[in-house]
Amino acid sequence: MESRLIPLRDNQPTSSFPIITIILIAANVIVYIAQQVHPLISETLTMVPAEITHGIDVRHAVLIPTDDGPLRIIPQAPHPLWITIFTSMFLHASLLHIGGNMLYLWIFGNNIEDALGKVRFTVFYFVCGIAAAFAQILSGPSSTTPVLGASGAIAGVLGAYYLLYPNARVLSIVPFFLAFVVEVRAAFVLGLWFILEVIQGFEGMGMQEGGGVAVWAHVGGFVAGVALIMACGGRNLADRQRRIVI
Repeated sequence: MESRLIPLRDNQPTSSFPIITIILIAANVIVYIAQQVHPLISETLTMVPAEITHGIDVRHAVLIPTDDGPLRIIPQAPHPLWITIFTSMFLHASLLHIGGNMLYLWIFGNNIEDALGKVRFTVFYFVCGIAAAFAQILSGPSSTTPVLGASGAIAGVLGAYYLLYPNARVLSIVPFFLAFVVEVRAAFVLGLWFILEVIQGFEGMGMQEGGGVAVWAHVGGFVAGVALIMACGGRNLADRQRRIVI
């Protein structure tokens, strides 16, 4: 997750142990380690929008010279291409990439898990990830740039947190010439993040062919998180959680 602020922790209490959040973090870390050992994981299990929209394994196409010109051979993918919508949620490009994503998931995920419960939070997380993937596909349906990372699903968590706990205080590092630490309202931290993502998306129309940040996945995930949390009860979830904690 990219932001002008780096969150360190929030002051929103929970009433249950965040086992699903921890499992998701552990799964992402394990898969990242596996990526370093087996690079083919990244090459075959990242999501490529053009592969989803066209149903062909375009990244492994081979050009064979013939008398009539080059012949493009597209091999059969080793797995159904739609699976990459899910597998890409657990893949990351670098240590900084996974570190930032897991930091956001840990700080904000435990409260959404607490509000929704274990089963609903699990479903919520993956539905947000799917919505984020489709938002990115819609922004560039013919793109052959691989998309990977948990940030689309985590953006859904941020959207839910923004709606449920806007007044929570988030201890954040503000990198401005010399970095300093300050407590900021969650509505400001997450609202600023979302606005910057939308601006960046319209400026660059998402991830370009040369690579970059899949900002429309972030926007799509955030909007899906807000919509889903409203469907699940909205602010009533936060009120119920407060009563339990008290």
